[in-house]
Amino acid sequence: MKLALYLPTFRNHVTVQELADLTDLAEELEFDSVWTLDRVVVPEASDRGELQYSFGMMKEFPTQLPVESRGQWFQGWPLLPWLAARTKKVRIGMSITDTPYRSPGVFAAECATIDHLSGGRLNVGLGSGWMPEEFAASSATDIFPRRHAHVRETIEICQGIWTNETFEYHGEFADFEPCGFGHKPLQKPHPPIYFSGLRDPKRSARRVSKYGLAGWIGIQDTPRELAEWRKAIGGELEELGKSVDDLDLCSMIWFTITDTEVDQTDNGKASNILVGTAGQITDMLKRYQEAGLTMPLLWPPFADVPVSKTLDDLKRLKEEIMPKVEAS
Repeated sequence: MKLALYLPTFRNHVTVQELADLTDLAEELEFDSVWTLDRVVVPEASDRGELQYSFGMMKEFPTQLPVESRGQWFQGWPLLPWLAARTKKVRIGMSITDTPYRSPGVFAAECATIDHLSGGRLNVGLGSGWMPEEFAASSATDIFPRRHAHVRETIEICQGIWTNETFEYHGEFADFEPCGFGHKPLQKPHPPIYFSGLRDPKRSARRVSKYGLAGWIGIQDTPRELAEWRKAIGGELEELGKSVDDLDLCSMIWFTITDTEVDQTDNGKASNILVGTAGQITDMLKRYQEAGLTMPLLWPPFADVPVSKTLDDLKRLKEEIMPKVEAS
């Protein structure tokens, strides 16, 4: 099981120094990767619990974001060049880049540049977004009904630009004649692409198979949910001549080590999955390992847990908990 750090870029207040301290520790502890979060805006309607949809379109959560509209957070995408310059070993990425907010051609070219800046360590995470209010703020309201198709076109444009000297595309969201886009990524044939948000196993398997996607990233998936999903998409992949064993199965999971035991009853997305004592987290990670989770993206809570505490928790996880998990 690989370990990834999901930086708390989205909080009511976070500083560059805090992100630097967490990143430096992830590198020191030899984590696989460090990821940022894509959040463009927090509507004032969220403060009142009046978003059009619940958080992430997940029924377990309210129609509200966990960060206030007047919070001081950082945009995830501009942090990637900074991470590339700051680190030497860990891979970097944003989970998940909402493609409707970006021009696919520009996005592809920027990814190639960041792959060079990092020495070939970029992971590309792609998703469709879920919040109409954010689409409006990103001047992408008209794309919302067709956002999943936008992801598909973005994948095709990225792979075309990354693997051809010149490339042209004629689709619904992009239409351009043959152009050169500068440097190709260092990684060959291109940086690994992770996807999220598509819970239909048949459609997901077809997308993985057609585009050679490297991984899938969920959010707050319990071992039960992950095992069910792995079985479902695995069966569809097998029919296409592919193996789920070749797919990186990941999930963004809130993580905190506590002094006393925590109720970890399976309440779906709202569960305290990786919040608990060292013993509870050890047992849960063993369950995840059995369920097929290849990499948890460890996500410091949005509030009430200072970065200094998270730094200590990450050290304990690596030095105290993971040896027991790996020995099981």
